[in-house]
Amino acid sequence: MSRALAFIVPAMLLQQAMSYGATLVVPLMAVAVARDLAVSPNLVGYYTSAAFLASALGQLMCGGFIRSEGAVRVSQASLVLIGAGLALGAAGVLPALLLSALLIGLGNAVSTPASSHLLARYSPPHNAPLIFSLKQTGVPVGGALAGLAIPLLLGTVGWKPTFVAVAAVSVAFALFLQPWRAGFDADRLPDFRPGPGDVGQTLSDVFGHSGLRALAVAMFCFVGMQSLFGSYFIVIVEDRLGFDNAVAGELFAIAMMAAIPARILWGWIGGGGRAPVVLAALGLAMAGAAVLIGLFDSGHSQLRIGIVATLYTATAIGWHGLLLAEVARLAPAGRIGATTGGVLACGGAGMTAYPMIYATILEISDDHGIGFHLLAVPAVLAGLNLARVGRR
Repeated sequence: MSRALAFIVPAMLLQQAMSYGATLVVPLMAVAVARDLAVSPNLVGYYTSAAFLASALGQLMCGGFIRSEGAVRVSQASLVLIGAGLALGAAGVLPALLLSALLIGLGNAVSTPASSHLLARYSPPHNAPLIFSLKQTGVPVGGALAGLAIPLLLGTVGWKPTFVAVAAVSVAFALFLQPWRAGFDADRLPDFRPGPGDVGQTLSDVFGHSGLRALAVAMFCFVGMQSLFGSYFIVIVEDRLGFDNAVAGELFAIAMMAAIPARILWGWIGGGGRAPVVLAALGLAMAGAAVLIGLFDSGHSQLRIGIVATLYTATAIGWHGLLLAEVARLAPAGRIGATTGGVLACGGAGMTAYPMIYATILEISDDHGIGFHLLAVPAVLAGLNLARVGRR
């Protein structure tokens, strides 16, 4: 690994961990926040949907800013936006929480396209799936750290100071990246002016190519499955199954840790042109895990819950690096960041749609299983579509 990659991979991994962990702050405290605000914790799905609606819009437009300002500067802006959103959440009123979700989602939008831009510049093509998967372990790392830290902070200082503490970490990491900005952003085009035309070009690049189109559809379905776990696992274990917040957080963290080696394993197996087939298998497996989560009831032990949650995260939160490396391989020359943003915007749409659909089903039925079972079906279809692309 080159000296440049030796810095980029851990730096972007931590950036990704901060970005994803920030989206989990409210879901991990949902029961306590909802109790203080006198609302149902089931509504956390709408919070997640608002965040990722902003994320999807940001991902469509971020390519031009990466070209003009550089990937490191865009990463710094991402972290500052996330910090601002978290700080706003500490106000503790519903309108501020909604605006907080939008700012966190907008900050989250550009974290992966910016890091993909850097990795594509410095990664040897034959090692790209593994390197992208290593960097993308930032998502389960962020989830595991959040699962351990947020319940601890919640029990120690309360939910409002927890927002402030996580915001401070986000802004501090943005400042940490500053000394490396000039060197790694040397390829930026200062005279380039981002505009609305960038969005049309990005959509054309993604949906005009059969391979990228299949990956975009899979991104929508697979990220949607990820969002269900992030939004509702804690609520189910704490509010429905009766475990306390600390135990629920520990189970969440353990499951997230399992996704770290899984991402690396799928990246290694998926090299050499096997990515579509491996992604197809993961789509089918995550659907099976969703069915099992939908069967949770008060008779389930911590061990059984942990095993099912681990299977879920290893599949529904284990595929990102492999898929993003395939996007970078198929993207038009010079447009890796923009194309990645376009595919990720489909993921943002999935992150928006799935929690909203699930929350609505839950409010109507008061049955957490129905939503997991119904929303597993698109993952099966996306997996079969990827298998077809892989055969071609």
